[in-house]
Amino acid sequence: MANITDVARLAGVSHQTVSRVLNNENTVRPSTKARVEAAIAELRYRPSMVARALVTRKTRTIGLISTGNPLYGPSSTALAFNEAAREAGYQVTIASMSNSDRAAILEAIDVLVAQNVEALVLIASDVASIDAVQDLELQVPLITAESSGRMGGHSVSIDQFRGAELATSHLADLGHRRIVHLAGPATSLDAAERERGWRSVLASRGLETREPVAGDWSPESGYAAAERLLDGAEFTAIFAANDQMALGVLHALSDRGLRVPERISIVGFDDIPEAAHFIPPLTTVRQDFGELGRRIMEALLEVLRGREFGEPVRTEPRLIERASAAPAGAESAVT
Repeated sequence: MANITDVARLAGVSHQTVSRVLNNENTVRPSTKARVEAAIAELRYRPSMVARALVTRKTRTIGLISTGNPLYGPSSTALAFNEAAREAGYQVTIASMSNSDRAAILEAIDVLVAQNVEALVLIASDVASIDAVQDLELQVPLITAESSGRMGGHSVSIDQFRGAELATSHLADLGHRRIVHLAGPATSLDAAERERGWRSVLASRGLETREPVAGDWSPESGYAAAERLLDGAEFTAIFAANDQMALGVLHALSDRGLRVPERISIVGFDDIPEAAHFIPPLTTVRQDFGELGRRIMEALLEVLRGREFGEPVRTEPRLIERASAAPAGAESAVT
């Protein structure tokens, strides 16, 4: 296995110069840096993280804590952050847990800090996750991926409120005046923001707001919620808080013989890979998890450099129009 001396010999530089290149120091001339990088690639040299930590007193390791069930959004956020961290030259140690109680999260933090991580990232799926860390005094920086903004400047997220505004406004622009909401769990931060965005659009346009029916993110809960909605007041469109529940809604409507979008329009949230293959293909709100991962890493690097942020970082979602939403018509109302 090649070592740093082998790289230095092949590149015709000192081992200190190789070390500067590995540590991304800006004191090395570009031509020299290119020779060193070429030598590293040719020899397939992999620097020892332990040796680097002894020299720099930095492990270049980040602790990632992910709470909640393995849903599409949190899982995609964790994957995107891992990729962004790796591109920045950091390793990620992950602690995943379905339980969001304070004791479990504090235990995970203690384990990660004991491994000398340089910083922590928390992907917070619910209110309990934020409550567990909000007043902690930690030895390392903490960045949270959470949509409520309760963690202030050290939080990064996709703007769930804006995404719900896009979904609801799209239905209203199509002429729908009775837009019901299939919400996520009451404990979910993202679900709360999506419901808030839905309510905001209806209020701004003077449309009636009917209390939403809540699901648990699963298609089964979407099916059950649709059954309840169909047995209630009149409506012409549904904004579902995620695509999986929207799939359950489509199933329930099909079982009732109600065509989408001819009778009822549906908009989902997430743009899971399967959404384009639903019948009909689902209009939904796309979240760019690749960008989110990069923004979390950028914020983390800034904090490690000593910069403080005054406001949460928000990235913009995007409405993806497909075939499940259409203009409201005289025959679209359902009772």
